[in-house]
Amino acid sequence: MLTIDTILPLVLFTLLMFVLSLHGLSVSGHFPREHRGAMLRSPLGAVILHGSILIALTALIAGLWAAGRLIPWYAAVIAGGLAILAAPLVLQECSDSFVDDHRSLLSFAGASVALAIILLLFATNRPGL
Repeated sequence: MLTIDTILPLVLFTLLMFVLSLHGLSVSGHFPREHRGAMLRSPLGAVILHGSILIALTALIAGLWAAGRLIPWYAAVIAGGLAILAAPLVLQECSDSFVDDHRSLLSFAGASVALAIILLLFATNRPGL
């Protein structure tokens, strides 16, 4: 049974997994290089693409660490799995101009960082750990 203290971290972790899944799906559309838009073929575009991947991976590691300290593993697996399964359904409702552009990469990577930071704050400010 989940306690009240684990509900908000579980919701944040679920949102983090959802946003990271959206980012991963958005990134996958830019490989191979021939499928990228003109902006993402430039050197700045390569920095945005690969930098957002690095940022998302860092947020994933931080979020998993924080979730491991805050949430029972079974709840994290179920909620994270549901978020991953829901991401393709939501992303197909987004416009192609957004998904195929650098805006989606920056938006999803930025949201994942914000959620990971909030989870880390919960994990590091928890008394008794």
